[in-house]
Amino acid sequence: MTTPSALSRPSEVPFRRRVAARAAVAVARALATLPPQRVRRVLVVLRRGARQATHREARSARDAVLAVSLTCLGPQGCLPRSLAVTVLCRMRGSWPTWCVGVRAMPPFGAHAWVEAGGEPVDENVPADYFRRLIAVEPAGPARS
Repeated sequence: MTTPSALSRPSEVPFRRRVAARAAVAVARALATLPPQRVRRVLVVLRRGARQATHREARSARDAVLAVSLTCLGPQGCLPRSLAVTVLCRMRGSWPTWCVGVRAMPPFGAHAWVEAGGEPVDENVPADYFRRLIAVEPAGPARS
């Protein structure tokens, strides 16, 4: 039995969104080469001033990223994909929860994804399928 090795590519994404998505993918590919804790620190700085992303905003960003990047479509593309979605959301003023973790059920495997409203965005698995190891959530209200 075979399994799909890539995600399906969204069809229509306007030109301006494609340009922004390509920029987000370029930033994400650079971030993906850094050690995990450094990626986390960069994302903590980037999230400042952003409001919490809705599920619809995060899905729209994910669709745009998948439309412009074959790397993000591939089976090993979860890290650059999740980073690109997060960066693209930030470019639009919002912030999803960026997560890195593992599958809670066999087979073991590492994975990176984004969440909005406490739900994984277009992962097609139950919310408890992954266990977070690192998460960068939207910043809370300013403290005085």
